[in-house]
Amino acid sequence: MAARTDLFQSPDYYLLDELLTEEHLMIRDAVRNYVKKEISPIIEDYAQRAEFPQHIVRQMGELGCFGPTVPAEYGGGGLDYISYGLMMQELERGDSGVRSTASVQGSLVMYPIYAYGNEAQRHKYLPKLASGEWLGCFGLTEPNHGSDPSSMLTNIKDAGDHVILNGAKMWISNAPFAQVAVVWAKDEAGIVRGVIVERGMEGFSTPTTHGKWSLRASATGELVFDNVKVPKENILPNVQGLKGPLGCLSKARYGIAWGTLGAAMDCYDTALRYSQERYQFGRAIGGFQLQQKKLAEMITEITKGQLLVWRLGVLMSEGRATPAQVSMAKRNSCEIATNIARDARQMLGGMGITGEYSIMRHMMNLESVITYEGTHDIHLLITGMDITGLNAFK
Repeated sequence: MAARTDLFQSPDYYLLDELLTEEHLMIRDAVRNYVKKEISPIIEDYAQRAEFPQHIVRQMGELGCFGPTVPAEYGGGGLDYISYGLMMQELERGDSGVRSTASVQGSLVMYPIYAYGNEAQRHKYLPKLASGEWLGCFGLTEPNHGSDPSSMLTNIKDAGDHVILNGAKMWISNAPFAQVAVVWAKDEAGIVRGVIVERGMEGFSTPTTHGKWSLRASATGELVFDNVKVPKENILPNVQGLKGPLGCLSKARYGIAWGTLGAAMDCYDTALRYSQERYQFGRAIGGFQLQQKKLAEMITEITKGQLLVWRLGVLMSEGRATPAQVSMAKRNSCEIATNIARDARQMLGGMGITGEYSIMRHMMNLESVITYEGTHDIHLLITGMDITGLNAFK
């Protein structure tokens, strides 16, 4: 497949760039240029072949896309949450699977080791993860327990200087290529604990998930633990209970809220350009009312979404954002991105389903993103519980 020239121009209808610092703009432009140069020309081919472009892991590490909010002493960027959001926006503008790789590495692997680990664990793992030398994954979802992680069956049993880990995790991004897995399991008292499992530990395997119509350029797999001996120094000492994994998910969901806006922007930009170049009935289709209606609604929703995630980023950097606020932004961005992708695909007609344009790939990817790390419906109920004080889950 011929490499596609990336003509993307970012929409900024409300001049929101004026809310960003010079550093923010430099970071965003660096990642945007990387995506235009290294991701856009190859990603359709990898998606068509359902193959993960492994070489981008080192590239993203060098660019600082892994753990940008982690302090520099551990290899991170020491940046604020607006910077992190902008990075995720630009990566997902390229492809949701590329952003997933970075989200998992930074928010679900590096963040828990930094926040819940000890100094020895931080210095052992974080620099290698930050540089992209190691790839990490996060084991929470199980074959029979997705939205209800408290019912997990994966468990650890005390065996002297180590624990014995048994169980399985499913739908794990990065799993087939990961050197490190942060895994959540119940101890003998039924308390959820985090353990760092390393590639090569006997009884630990990562079967690849095949047959996906979505996130085809992302590596997805299972984590299978058959009497795996894990040294006790690999247990994360500073957290117990579900607040551990849920704290990580809040950070990742924040990145998704920005990221899916990037996918929405790409679909809008593609549809806008196409509407000005495609002629039917003697004129550009962008001159027809129904096409203008679609484009006007797209840019309105993108602009509202940009305002929402910018304000959330300010609150995150100040340490004031609540998990429920993150849920609202994740759900909103995923919903509008999914709708924009669908409308953009219609505007391109039959051309919209081909790999010549990015829209159908975004459409398929977003079907996963609207489901993972809290489904659309679960996030609605999180907002509902927050505003009513009543728990609809039980």
